[in-house]
Amino acid sequence: MRWTRAAVVASALSIVLAGCGAGPSDRPGVAVERPAVGGVPTTSVAPAPPPTAQVPKTDLSWRDCTATTVDQLGLGPAPAGLVLECAEFSTPIDASGSVLGSFRAGAMRARTAQTPAGAPPLVLTSGTDRSSTATLAGMAVAGGTLLTDRPVVAVDRRGIGTSQAIDCLPPSVRRGLADNGQFGPEANQPIEAVTGYSQDGTIACRDFLQPYEGTFDAPHAADDIEQLRKQWQVEHIDLLGAGNGARVALSYARKFGDHLSRLVLDAPEPVGGDAVTKEDQRLQGAEAALKGFAQRCVGLSCSLGADPRAAVEALVDRAASGGLGDISANALLTGITGFLGAPRADQPARVTELADALSAAGRGDRAALTTLIQRESAATAADGQFVNRCTDTQQPPTPVKAQELTTTWDQKYPVFGRAAAIALMECAAWPVATAPAMPEKLALPVLVLGGVADPVVGSGGSSSVTGALGAAGATHATLTWQGWGHPVSTHSSCAQRAVVTYLKEGKLPGDGTACPA
Repeated sequence: MRWTRAAVVASALSIVLAGCGAGPSDRPGVAVERPAVGGVPTTSVAPAPPPTAQVPKTDLSWRDCTATTVDQLGLGPAPAGLVLECAEFSTPIDASGSVLGSFRAGAMRARTAQTPAGAPPLVLTSGTDRSSTATLAGMAVAGGTLLTDRPVVAVDRRGIGTSQAIDCLPPSVRRGLADNGQFGPEANQPIEAVTGYSQDGTIACRDFLQPYEGTFDAPHAADDIEQLRKQWQVEHIDLLGAGNGARVALSYARKFGDHLSRLVLDAPEPVGGDAVTKEDQRLQGAEAALKGFAQRCVGLSCSLGADPRAAVEALVDRAASGGLGDISANALLTGITGFLGAPRADQPARVTELADALSAAGRGDRAALTTLIQRESAATAADGQFVNRCTDTQQPPTPVKAQELTTTWDQKYPVFGRAAAIALMECAAWPVATAPAMPEKLALPVLVLGGVADPVVGSGGSSSVTGALGAAGATHATLTWQGWGHPVSTHSSCAQRAVVTYLKEGKLPGDGTACPA
């Protein structure tokens, strides 16, 4: 069932977002000399240890969904012993009672044969970047040490993944946004075209959701996690927020910090700042990830030839001029970026898969590339993500500024820049909300993970996040992974070991620790 203007009643929904997993890198952390931030008390009196999470007293009604999940997400056969279980729970549309009614939130639990039966779960949210359940499925298939320590429960944000779906965008608007207006009547004026699609999409979705249109922000997503805690009947939970999910996790820390036992922020998006600055940071990460892919591609003698990056740039230019049929430049980049971020990108065979799909498209065979784009578009461009993402957008640029950036970023980021500048107008018409407030006081050590080549959020978010944590009085430490992809905990076994230690003991690694690729 989908969102309506009447009382919201939901049923279980199929998972439609895609991702893929491969084994994370498994190398030890390296201590980096830098001023300590977290983990070192400033007095001779040791601080009291943080509370520990508990095993749910009243759990959800889980059902096995392993085979359907890995099939629908294109993950291939599930590793032996992996169990994915799906469930739904009811949560108020607005916990304050200003809007009555409830809806169904979707959740997934992952465990293996080695997962201790009595271990408390780690709650995961990846926000709007990709459904949390798809993120968890990719992490579970990729393997590593996290699931051998405890089960992980992912909670999908409203209207995304297995949570109650939103179907509000007119098909023409949905396609126009996906293609950056390349094939519409204003194809020669893409900034104006996407601005128009934003206006039409905003009107359609806000009218459709009324009076619930204001309940898709990060604080409401935090309320949904709190509702899960209440249903479990536990006092404390462990929480991992990845990418945009870090915004949700920080909102939870502000509103319900007394119920947190551990907090991990994995590749967090920046807090504060305007949309242009955030996108510029993401573009830096995307270019760095593409460089990493190209280097590995050369090492494998892949089908893109001696200069894979140049081959990708040429294919994007070809798509922009209509040379790939109905595949737009923005759709092509959606597929590439999703692939670079997913754990599949760390497996040599998968690097070859992307290279072969791009090479075949260059020769006129677009079947493999089309499948890849469809999978990644479903993972990142659902109507629910449009609503949530636009609700989160702060200080979008004017059309004049976006037009300037089409030139500036095209020169600075030749592969991704121009399309990113046009896409900045996707949420131009959505009313700008006040940025979620950061925690004012947080007496909890916080682990922050970051990557040097993150195509989803870039690498510039950690400093603003640690600044907010410091202002709240929280001790914290940052661990940096030297590889490419998103998020860190899916890719790096070194980072996973740090997370496991932190979850067990509340102990942070040395600030500035580096995990090799």
